[in-house]
Amino acid sequence: MAIRLSDDMKDSIESVQDEFYDQGVKGNYTIRENMHLTLAFIGEYGEPDRVLDTLESVKFTSFDMTLNRVGKFTDLWWTGISDNKELNDLVKGIRHALAEKGIPFDRKRFMPHITFLRKPVYTGSDKLRVNLNPTTMKVDHISLMLSTRGKNSMIYSELGSVIAQE
Repeated sequence: MAIRLSDDMKDSIESVQDEFYDQGVKGNYTIRENMHLTLAFIGEYGEPDRVLDTLESVKFTSFDMTLNRVGKFTDLWWTGISDNKELNDLVKGIRHALAEKGIPFDRKRFMPHITFLRKPVYTGSDKLRVNLNPTTMKVDHISLMLSTRGKNSMIYSELGSVIAQE
């Protein structure tokens, strides 16, 4: 389950990618079409309709979220979302509903981030510079996404979505 990003948010992330690329950082850059914020990773599960039904039981109202920082894990770089009670409550609700229905999901602690670069290689001696334009978007729906391995990268397709209640 994921939040699909607005064009403005994708533009901000692509700007960071361009800065890294211009400084000589090589690696697997996330393509624009694949940029999203994962709320709960389900993995291999053969009942997408059951997952969508479960998603529909999670009630939420629209809210804003803001892209505000850049960070890295061991072998990937990401952009992060500012602290957000509504987002955290939504994730708790989704995970509670999945657990209640016995649908398996990755139970790692939620750390809201959008991966923009995997397996970076940087041979320069200068410290990397990055300027992220803080960008806000309204979250008014959540999506069940299917990931399939393509020739050069993953391909993400929306199987369905749930719209916020107003």
